[in-house]
Amino acid sequence: MRAISAFRRLAAIGTAVTLAAALAACGSDDKSDASGPDLGLLQAGTLRIGTLTDAPPNVYVKDGKFTGFDNDLITAVAAKLNLKPEFVGTDFSALLSQVNGGQYDLGSSSITVTEARKKTVAFSNGYDFGYLGLNTTKTSGIKSFDQLGGKRVVVVQGTVQDDYASQKDLNPVRVPNYNAALGQLKAGTADAWVSPAEIGEKMAKEQGGGTVILAAKELSDAPMAFAVAKSNDKLRDAVNKALDEVIADGTWTKLVEQYYPGRAVPVNFKPGSGSVKFTAPSSTPAAG
Repeated sequence: MRAISAFRRLAAIGTAVTLAAALAACGSDDKSDASGPDLGLLQAGTLRIGTLTDAPPNVYVKDGKFTGFDNDLITAVAAKLNLKPEFVGTDFSALLSQVNGGQYDLGSSSITVTEARKKTVAFSNGYDFGYLGLNTTKTSGIKSFDQLGGKRVVVVQGTVQDDYASQKDLNPVRVPNYNAALGQLKAGTADAWVSPAEIGEKMAKEQGGGTVILAAKELSDAPMAFAVAKSNDKLRDAVNKALDEVIADGTWTKLVEQYYPGRAVPVNFKPGSGSVKFTAPSSTPAAG
């Protein structure tokens, strides 16, 4: 009887050990299958995204939720990767260094790809194009970019518009965000604001108090893309693949029509890798 009892105890211990090993193996498999560790994310299963809160229609907060064309697009991309998007607001001037420094997995903020910025971060394939905007007041008399010499021009620090103003020797006044730029125009402390045109136009209509207008715009020759750390090729490649998928399934077109109704798409612009077919937005000729 003692031998039988001892055998039963050993059998029970063996079963427990086998079960524990099986559970551990399952846990290990779950971890290896999770997108987070494979993509070098800060937290498994979550895509932590640095963005802005005040730049409609591209990136902004509405009813406590981060939204806009860029953020809705990256949300769709994250869904393709089975990741939960987690947005965090920041200033544009700090965004790229924060992405490369590991504070965020990705930056989403209508970021124009430039050679200078490639020294700080890596970029996904381009998903949008943009225009430089010239915001001013109805009474300023400014109607074109070539009238900005000698004027007090405001820009958001670290943006392509900042680069433009500097290259044109306009000695711009730099502010941390778009609300501050608009505020300078409304207060009369600036004559003009070189803006991202879509953002400048929307903010002028919604927050300009009837005095701020978009007087002119010109097409930028560089695409907009999501920023990732230079060391994280796996995440960049995964985002590019998922971006092509949301272009192919019509999500990109739907968001363009939602946020930029009636905006013409340049015939030489192709979103994503450029190899995936997409439906042109309503009333817009197909690219290429």
